[in-house]
Amino acid sequence: MATHNDSTFREGQSTIRPPFFDDNDYPYWKTRMRIYLQALDYEIWEIVCDGPFMPLTKNEVGEDIPKPSREWNELEKRKASLNSKAMNALFCALDKKEFHRVSSCESANKIWHKLEVVYEGTNQVKESKISRSLPKEWRQKKTAIEEAKDLNILPIDDLIGSLISYEEDLAAERSNEEKKKSIALKASKHESDEESELDEEEMDMLARRFRKLFKKSGERRKFRDLKK
Repeated sequence: MATHNDSTFREGQSTIRPPFFDDNDYPYWKTRMRIYLQALDYEIWEIVCDGPFMPLTKNEVGEDIPKPSREWNELEKRKASLNSKAMNALFCALDKKEFHRVSSCESANKIWHKLEVVYEGTNQVKESKISRSLPKEWRQKKTAIEEAKDLNILPIDDLIGSLISYEEDLAAERSNEEKKKSIALKASKHESDEESELDEEEMDMLARRFRKLFKKSGERRKFRDLKK
């Protein structure tokens, strides 16, 4: 039975309330929160990913500078307010401990990123985890991926896909090697059998020669005895 301390009960699996996060199962919450924000307004999700919108204007020398808020037009006000809406959705989705963890963040983008670092680690930590988890025969492939693509921007699904493809290639190579070894073993056994047959024939020939020699030697001894 669900209790008042159960996060599922508190959010009620509602499409109106954001999924609740209380330090448990961050990957699950992250996926659901991403979908919730996108469904709320895709521009809100873009603010979470890219950072808040800041209206700009030009100074005397043509440089971009922040535009005073009193000069914002209606469109700029609406787009600037998206950050507040995204922050509000995120704050409403966090328990007290998680709220205090990110309460000093000034944008939804920083809130999202801080939670990622806390529960997933930095890109360097992710790369280190991947390196440690790969079998030795995969390290060469991981190095090739690093050289060809920036792991900081490479989606994890793409990385997993590359590794799965590499695993299939390795399996095919192992299968071919086993076939080659099997063929070589059969050929070696065949040669060995042929050599054995030749050895037996040679031994028979030698035995026949020895018997002939012994027979001749015996006849000579008999002839010498008769002469005496």
